[in-house]
Amino acid sequence: MRTLAAFVFPGFETLDYFGPIEMLGGLTEQIEIITVAKGCDPVPSVHGQQIVIDKAISEKSDYDLLLIPGGDTALNEGEDDELLHWIRETSANAERVMAVCTGTVLLGMAGVLDGRKATTNKLDFTKTVHLAPHATWVKQARWVEDGKFFTSSGVSAGMDMALAVVADLFGMNVAEDMARSCEYAWHQDATWDPFAKSAGLI
Repeated sequence: MRTLAAFVFPGFETLDYFGPIEMLGGLTEQIEIITVAKGCDPVPSVHGQQIVIDKAISEKSDYDLLLIPGGDTALNEGEDDELLHWIRETSANAERVMAVCTGTVLLGMAGVLDGRKATTNKLDFTKTVHLAPHATWVKQARWVEDGKFFTSSGVSAGMDMALAVVADLFGMNVAEDMARSCEYAWHQDATWDPFAKSAGLI
């Protein structure tokens, strides 16, 4: 049984979080999902739903997996030194680290993507990647795998990335079965990214 720290902050993008959780959470005998935040009070998504918190960052940093969603408020969290320290510690302990959209930039602001390839939301790409200048930002990618780090483009791309992690940990058949059970058309090609062109990045 692997533990997954699913970090949330006020204003997190709903599908950034729940999309990957749908894919990873189906593996109930392999993965225990623990919702983590800076404190223990319920945290609202960008759409207003309140999510109950299992652990505060001060309680624990030794998780097997880490997921950081994005959202317009994600970059504000990069000003919190305690959170950045927790991200660094948790990333060091984790077997796999995942981030979606601007959550990838937050991961980069903690320094754990220094010297690694990563991608993020294409609409905000040029406005955000300068905040983590030591990462190698990939302009055209649905998701990027670099070692144990898996980062994805915006919102729905997190589901494709999460399935890639499922395939990496448990095998392609398990990932394909999970996509099928969700009636989800999984984009298995990590380089498929029409949104990079429409955003003027290529």
